[in-house]
Amino acid sequence: MADGRLGYGGMPDNPADLGSGGRGASPNPPGGPGRRVVEPLDESECLQLIGAGRIGRLAYTGRYGPTVLPVVYKLHEGSIVFHTFQDTFTEEDLRTGIAYAEYQVGFEIDQFDLELVDGWIVMVVGSAHHIDTEAERASIINAGDEPWPEAEDEHLVRVQPTRIGGRRTRMMPAER
Repeated sequence: MADGRLGYGGMPDNPADLGSGGRGASPNPPGGPGRRVVEPLDESECLQLIGAGRIGRLAYTGRYGPTVLPVVYKLHEGSIVFHTFQDTFTEEDLRTGIAYAEYQVGFEIDQFDLELVDGWIVMVVGSAHHIDTEAERASIINAGDEPWPEAEDEHLVRVQPTRIGGRRTRMMPAER
């Protein structure tokens, strides 16, 4: 958005809108400390970062309002798989009660150097699918992709991405 407001998931719709108040990266005079740049990540880079991660944040609107929870996850066949405990509000909130209708969620991972403010963020939007059959669960476990092996009796959820995006921010060296 040209006015500097953030687009979906806190990421501007236009990468140039990140930086100094929606005006893009702020250039510093030559010989100065450099300038911060924000670059979009393509889908393959985002999937590589997701695949290398282990803890992410699940976001959804539950019966008590907006909810964001950390989850231990794995990337399995292009989808994000994580555990939820049996008989918890997460398991109940992520069910629509309508056959074949799935709950829409957000999933986010990031990594930042707090001192340099360099890093990246990846956002995923998709549908949450409960893994209710033993065949589906077995395919995940047999592939070695069970995110939390010690939680054998817990419930698995799969997020099938419909939108993946990300940004990387870093400091560019000063121009001479």
